Amino acid sequence: MSSTTSAFAPLARIVQGSGPGLLLAHGAGGSARDNWGPLLPDLAAHRTVVAPDYPGSGDSPYEPGEPTLDEYADRLVAAADEEGLDTFDLAGFSLGAAVAVRIATRHPGRVRSLLLIAGLAGGSARQSALSELMVRLRDRPAELADLMLTVVLGHSWVDALPADRLAALRAGLESPLPAGFPQQFRLAARTDVRAELASITVPTLVVGAAEDMLVQPAQHRLLAAGIPGARYVELPSGHLPMVEALPQLRAAVLEFVTG
Repeated sequence: MSSTTSAFAPLARIVQGSGPGLLLAHGAGGSARDNWGPLLPDLAAHRTVVAPDYPGSGDSPYEPGEPTLDEYADRLVAAADEEGLDTFDLAGFSLGAAVAVRIATRHPGRVRSLLLIAGLAGGSARQSALSELMVRLRDRPAELADLMLTVVLGHSWVDALPADRLAALRAGLESPLPAGFPQQFRLAARTDVRAELASITVPTLVVGAAEDMLVQPAQHRLLAAGIPGARYVELPSGHLPMVEALPQLRAAVLEFVTG
């Protein structure tokens, strides 16, 4: 088995299921449980799922400094090593899609197939500015909640909510942020993996989100267009299809892991 050495502490992680390995990369400001929780039972029925938390997210302690995409990629592969996975299928959501691309190009012998959901490719001045704005608003929870309500969640889904559920959602968005939130969104603002896409040779499925205003669908399509032979499926949701379009996302993901 190949090994990834690191001077960093091991990442906390969720490990479930049995069978071939599946490594999951979560999005900026999220966690393994937040982003992948609704899909974990289905995934674990077919795979040994390893879902690490980035530093300052979930159960991984905060670490000072500014992480790099290489560090995240290497530390996720180290988690796979620690769980005995030599090769694995690889799925990434949002910033995690860019992490997954970096793993696929930095550790090409490890990855069997690639699933990218609402993923960040880079090269968008708008997306970078929005990520930086979210960092600046981290100490203004009411304003950040309003911004997240308008750009993270799809307008069709939000507009269909009853008033009481909308109020509860708005209040929930003011909950305390993970300690790694600023680091992860600053990393998202400066990430660009477009030049790496053409070198990916494994089977790839890209899942876009038609109403995504955080990482716009043009970013998702860049990933699909840049990876040779990638398939593209677009769901009717905002940036969180695991919340807004779970049945459709589940169908796409299960096709990926069982196909």
